[in-house]
Amino acid sequence: MPNVFAERTRRCRRRLRAVDADAAVLFPSTNLFYVSEFREHPGERHLLLFVPADGDPVFVVPDMYGEQIADESWVADVRTWSDGDDPLDLVSAVADDLDLRGGHLLVDDTMWALFTQDLRRALPEATFGLAGEVLEPLRMRKDESEIETLSRAGELADEVCVEIRKLGEDAIGMTERELAGEIETRLAEAGGEEPAFDTIVGSGPNGAKPHHGHGDRRIDYGDPVVLDFGAFVDGYPGDQTRTVVFAGTPPEEFDRVHRAVLDAQRAGVEAVEPGVTAESVDRAAREVIESYGYGEQFIHRTGHGVGLDVHEGPYIVSGNDRELEPGMVFSVEPGVYLSGEFGVRIEDLVVVTEDGRERLNDSPRTWRAL
Repeated sequence: MPNVFAERTRRCRRRLRAVDADAAVLFPSTNLFYVSEFREHPGERHLLLFVPADGDPVFVVPDMYGEQIADESWVADVRTWSDGDDPLDLVSAVADDLDLRGGHLLVDDTMWALFTQDLRRALPEATFGLAGEVLEPLRMRKDESEIETLSRAGELADEVCVEIRKLGEDAIGMTERELAGEIETRLAEAGGEEPAFDTIVGSGPNGAKPHHGHGDRRIDYGDPVVLDFGAFVDGYPGDQTRTVVFAGTPPEEFDRVHRAVLDAQRAGVEAVEPGVTAESVDRAAREVIESYGYGEQFIHRTGHGVGLDVHEGPYIVSGNDRELEPGMVFSVEPGVYLSGEFGVRIEDLVVVTEDGRERLNDSPRTWRAL
């Protein structure tokens, strides 16, 4: 069976040639993992992967990583430097070997300024762009293994969402922080590696802040509570939002707002199919909310792509005329936010199929606790 990471590198090289770039230079990031199979957090030492348009990729790494990368990555050419060395000497030598000294290099979009400046110093005749030019289009279309992993992350989020909703009246009196901790504990117990992002528990008026996070406010009877969470599974995140009233009677306008968001979310999902534009999905959801009279309270895009990064392309937003393709995975998450009162958001991840779409989340979307 072909190595999926090696195949991604081959596609990356074809894209490099198509845009007249000579190489991509990656550093610890999701881009690096996507092509090399090696996962690491950024650090102060020079750890770079050169992916030339022609030829095999080359790692430039500190000595301490040499054996580890040899074990964990399919890339065979791993060149090391010692802490007493100037790593730019090795960078220059690799550039000479790959004939990149006067080339056009695409650096990792998230590469720290320290390393981009060092590349410019080491290769003053080169020109530079961003690696997203070649990697973003590749990463947008998930392969079968990626979709299967994202599906498992979605199932895990579904499972925990149902468990949390069953708390019912037991959630009354808990702080947002305590409930977030309960969610994260259950995600871990269900097999999640770590939270995919800072868990959002926005109760009452805090729910009107789309990225509130969680604080010390106690959940009261009748509070609408926005729950937005997920966990990584094999490096891919879940991301789901539901708005729940655990017990008591919600504010008078809440049921209508929830219906507006639920109808908008359904319309957005149903608009997804190959060949339609990202902005048309945004428009489908937005028109429903506008018809309810809450257009000015829908204050963010309808969705974002999800893959190795929780937020990546394609972005489901007005002005994005990119046509959707099979294998793209993104959120559909319209919301209405009434400042000082409450907010409502409903989010599922959706994958574009050959003839339509499939939701990767299927926990109840109603507002009542279970």
